[in-house]
Amino acid sequence: MLAAVLAGLTVQAVPASADELICGHWVRGQILDKYNNMGRQNSPLRCPTSEELTTPNGRGKFTTFEGGAIYWTEARGAHPVWGVIRDKWGSLRWEEGQLGFPVGDELTNSDGQGKRQQFEGGTVYWHPTQSSGAHPIWGRIGELWGQYGWEGGQFGYPVTDEQRAPDEGGVRQYFNGGRTILTWSPGGSGLPCGSECVSYQASSSARWVKKTKVYRNVGNGNVSVEVTPTDAGFNDADTDYNDLWNQAWSAVPYVKGLTADQGGSLYDQLACHARYSYKKPGGHVGGDTWDLESWRSHRSWDYAMNPVAVVTHKCNWT
Repeated sequence: MLAAVLAGLTVQAVPASADELICGHWVRGQILDKYNNMGRQNSPLRCPTSEELTTPNGRGKFTTFEGGAIYWTEARGAHPVWGVIRDKWGSLRWEEGQLGFPVGDELTNSDGQGKRQQFEGGTVYWHPTQSSGAHPIWGRIGELWGQYGWEGGQFGYPVTDEQRAPDEGGVRQYFNGGRTILTWSPGGSGLPCGSECVSYQASSSARWVKKTKVYRNVGNGNVSVEVTPTDAGFNDADTDYNDLWNQAWSAVPYVKGLTADQGGSLYDQLACHARYSYKKPGGHVGGDTWDLESWRSHRSWDYAMNPVAVVTHKCNWT
């Protein structure tokens, strides 16, 4: 009797995962579930080209297909990777690189054309005309970019990967919104932040302003703005301070989180530099850039612009 019961149980037993032989290869478990949900051979993946394999680091499984691959980990589930995003991920050492495993499927961005896919260590973005291929974005630069609207903000899509920035001891990345550059630096002597900071900059076609660069100290939030005037700016930007202010922000977004007093102080400092940046042998009084700092108190207009006071504070007061 017992033997008969056990035999019946053996016959009725169901496999733990509904493995299936497709195009000559076994597809298994959650990878098979994802493949089925995508439309199987009618999906962009088409036919499998391998059995299920274990990743070199032992953390996950993957199956390759004619159009890409599906990767699975216990923590992240199964997600397909294909096309230019997969190519970029592969060039960065697949799951063993800084990006790690995919944590979601590929998504379409709000513009209806660009794509993105999130990985454990960052997100890869691609657009058919605006990104110059697929590029990852992560870390402090990714945080700063996100604060200003991601790809839909003024910076636009990344057009390069992160690159070394030896002049600032960190990394920089270029974006298509006016060829904006975002930079991260651990800080050090000679930099406005002094300690870890992020920054963004862009060249301007304005009459009086050649370039504006904004630094934010990661630790205390202090902001420094470096305005590079044109020759015309040195000569006559003091004829219309409101226009000068607008030109300074024409190529880069205004700093998020500044108070009215901080913004007023930056305005007064810029006006002061424009008024008193006299030409001298080898350059101009105060140097080739007009440096503004958010932590300087918002004093009266007379204090900022009075020639007697300027002798003391030199447009950078406490």
